[in-house]
Amino acid sequence: MSRIESTNDFVIKFANVNGSGSASANELLARAILRMGVPVSPRNIFPSNIQGMPTWYELRVCEQGWLGRRGGIDLMVAMNPQTWDADVAELDPGGYLFYDSTKPLPPGSLRDDITAIGMPATAICNASYEDPRQRTLFKNILVLGALAELMQVELPVIETLFAEQYKGKEKLLDSNVQALRAGAAFAREHLAQQGLGLRVQRANAVGDRIFVEGNAATALGMVYGGATVCAWYPITPSTSVAEAFQAYCKQFRTDPETGEVKAAIVQAEDEIAAIGMILGAGWNGARAFTATSGPGISLMQEFLGFAYFAEVPLTIVNVQRGGPSTGMPTRTQQADLLACAYASHGDTQHVLLFPEDPAELFEFAATALDLADRLQTPVIVMSELDIGMNQRLCRPFHWDDARRYDRGKVLTREDLDAGRKLERYKDVDGDALAWRTLPGTHPSKGAYFTRGSTHNALAVYSERGDDYRYIADRLQRKMRTAAQLAPQPAVRAAAQGTRLGVVYFGSTAPAMDEALHELAQAGVHLDALRVRAFPFAASVGEFIDAHDTVFVVEQNRDGQLRTLLVNQLEVDPKKLRKLLHFDGTPITARFIRDAITQSVQQAAVGSPA
Repeated sequence: MSRIESTNDFVIKFANVNGSGSASANELLARAILRMGVPVSPRNIFPSNIQGMPTWYELRVCEQGWLGRRGGIDLMVAMNPQTWDADVAELDPGGYLFYDSTKPLPPGSLRDDITAIGMPATAICNASYEDPRQRTLFKNILVLGALAELMQVELPVIETLFAEQYKGKEKLLDSNVQALRAGAAFAREHLAQQGLGLRVQRANAVGDRIFVEGNAATALGMVYGGATVCAWYPITPSTSVAEAFQAYCKQFRTDPETGEVKAAIVQAEDEIAAIGMILGAGWNGARAFTATSGPGISLMQEFLGFAYFAEVPLTIVNVQRGGPSTGMPTRTQQADLLACAYASHGDTQHVLLFPEDPAELFEFAATALDLADRLQTPVIVMSELDIGMNQRLCRPFHWDDARRYDRGKVLTREDLDAGRKLERYKDVDGDALAWRTLPGTHPSKGAYFTRGSTHNALAVYSERGDDYRYIADRLQRKMRTAAQLAPQPAVRAAAQGTRLGVVYFGSTAPAMDEALHELAQAGVHLDALRVRAFPFAASVGEFIDAHDTVFVVEQNRDGQLRTLLVNQLEVDPKKLRKLLHFDGTPITARFIRDAITQSVQQAAVGSPA
């Protein structure tokens, strides 16, 4: 049997039960490797109940810098008997299985093509600790110490992380360090001879990148973007957006003299109330947002239609999860595109932004607030659980202190006194964007009715067909303006000319980067376009027109991005080939590479000689 031997390039997967505290220990390992200068990309795959159900933590270690899921497992740390068979089966040939050997394994539990390393972790903890909770928690630290020793992760680095985590709590610090060292000592004495071929070696491959959770990045972007109102209702996986916003406002929006936080943050009774609150705040001139997920979007439909038709700025962060209905609350998907693009009844259309990582979440949060004001319409940041609830390496956040918020076409008191006339819903500049006033701007001028029913260009109630058609046509033209103002697609040309293209978006990006690299090495070249906003820029249609076949890669069952491309751009559906991944786990580079390779090979076999 040939064992996997690799330094700074492997995948570890931890299998445990929810509520055992394993994720905290696993994150310590990830952060320790990161501090040794080696890029990591962790993903916590957890159930939607509180404890007892299977949970996994997958850690990609890659000095080369690939941050997406690779596919395949080199080391499985199997601590859950419930999922043993599936966990063992997931290992690549030549890989390693680390397990609790306190109880003997039943015959046939192992594979001939892997190396099994057993450590009686439960027995060691039972002999060392009397408290059942301590036995569970310190078993994770014991295993962490053993793995660190076997992979040559420097123990002082982990101990420094403990010191930071338990500053001022020396009793907890000492007990964790003792458990860590005990695990390392056991591995030196009893496991080293079994030979784990995966090693960590100090490198300098991280650079100036930061390690941050996407939801925190979103919240910070909202602070920098000028949001002062947040109304929300708790829902996985978006709750921590509002919580982080509250923490950042306390840090950055507190009056130094009075101690008062200059922000309104309201936990509403439900999602309907939450969007109603930010709708009122936006109408009144405040920058406001709510954070939710798919089920919340379903409840917000009526207010979304009102904001679109009455033209009120409104910003939503949708951290997408598995659906429909309750679906898979703690699994990732990209399955809310159609629900958000056309949310509400009647002819509606909304601006969507598709960030790829925390850095773009930070930028797009602020951009969404600007676009909502400029366009006077809902803007939805289409985040995803895979980005929002996981730590990611990304470029440092950048903010230009000279940047000014784009409040759009707002008439001031001085404008009105100078004779400017408010024609609230009339296109006077040719960009389909009308002028508005804010409440209280002038004691006698610039007032208008805001209504969800049909109105004419002067905001007067009307059921005349011509009036309705004028407003509906202008709103449609406004989306063309939105396509020009929203973030433009990121296009990457292949190393040589090709008639093959690929279109993708959001969290698919890191796996796609690696897949394109591997495909090119195998002689399969594709031009690539990452969609960053809807409505689509003209360059998206031009990209599709320039290729014979375009793979559309997305993480949903129905090919929702492809549907939008066909519907909006009226491209030939036969040119757009679906490549879909929708099991709730993040897409892998191997999945993309293998699917495209198979499709290209089949096309070559089927082509005429």
